[in-house]
Amino acid sequence: MSDPFPHTQQPPTVALVLAGGRGSRLSPLTDHRSKPAIPFAGIYRMIDVALSNLVHSGLRHVWVVEQYQPFTLNQHLAGGRPWDLDGTRDGLRILPPVQGHAVDGFASGNGHALYQQVPLLESVGARNVIVMSADHLYQLDLRPVLEQHDELGSDLTIVTTEIDEDASRYGVVRTDGQKVVAYDYKPKAPASQKIATEIFVFSVTALRNSLDVLLEGVDRADTDAVGETLGDYGETLIPHLVQHGAVHEFLMEGYWKDVGTVDAYYRAHMDLLEGKGLQLDAPGWAIIPHPDPYAPAYIAPTAQVQGSLVAHGARVHGRVEHSVIGPGVTVEAGAVVERSIIMGDALIPAGSHLRAVIVDVGAKVPAEQMGQIKPGPGNITVLAYEGSGQGRRFDGEAVAPA
Repeated sequence: MSDPFPHTQQPPTVALVLAGGRGSRLSPLTDHRSKPAIPFAGIYRMIDVALSNLVHSGLRHVWVVEQYQPFTLNQHLAGGRPWDLDGTRDGLRILPPVQGHAVDGFASGNGHALYQQVPLLESVGARNVIVMSADHLYQLDLRPVLEQHDELGSDLTIVTTEIDEDASRYGVVRTDGQKVVAYDYKPKAPASQKIATEIFVFSVTALRNSLDVLLEGVDRADTDAVGETLGDYGETLIPHLVQHGAVHEFLMEGYWKDVGTVDAYYRAHMDLLEGKGLQLDAPGWAIIPHPDPYAPAYIAPTAQVQGSLVAHGARVHGRVEHSVIGPGVTVEAGAVVERSIIMGDALIPAGSHLRAVIVDVGAKVPAEQMGQIKPGPGNITVLAYEGSGQGRRFDGEAVAPA
């Protein structure tokens, strides 16, 4: 295969952000946008967290792998300009599904998606590749991770963290010192509370060799067969490397959250409001958004606002408590918003009383009471946008199927 980037300086490390998944567990919020493009904390999108961590870590070769509903995401990425990644010979690169090579086409899993990019990684001379998802919240300097990876001569470094929730949703890691001795993907009975954060550093050579072994005997021209064989890398590639390669952990401290479900997305916002989430404006490590052209927020004399985040462009005349009010939102006098997330460009009319409700961008909100102030898991009310300014209401398990 010819060099696709013939004038690119050889980067020792490429960051590969996997942003192509459908995100069905976040439906209906992902029905008309990709998961990385979902608004977060008013002025951000989910992918801003990954990009901010990379930029602050001094990494400038950032490739974003897209597939599902890419338009809104590309509109937000703006060629990398908000993060100063709009370089000529480095910076942000979009990798959409394409035709022209045997490894191209639509990926049927993240293992398959990673396999598709290996020829490009080899062609630019990358020695290591950081692979990360775009739906996790954390603040991490990746330079010490890369330093450890090189010092230990690792084939794979898994960034891990300790959690106090159900670990069966994740890849559970067991270690002996820094060496990873077992990796169990979504086990029914987790052996520990130490999990993979979905941040991995692969040696490109070890990655290529492992994929070749896993695909031995598979017709690589058969995209379906390749995708079925590789599946999710948590089920195939990572266990293979743990068994046959040099795999070490880098234990991350501090806040980390997977926001792959509606419940987790809601909880992450409540963490912010309670001072337990990301420090969005951390000195030297702020989460960087794509700025939108809104006027400053307006808080009317009739407004009552307590313990909330109010984004630019919002106009609040009613009562808002422990909520996130996104850009362009209007809360009329006589409306009440409690423990809710209003993503943006929505009207909360007089007579509305929202309790634990997520309102999608531009969704229509009725002048009535809905939601529960203390909902249980799987019981968050969502008002989703339907393209014509109308809203669909989802309650409980209809929002986030298991």
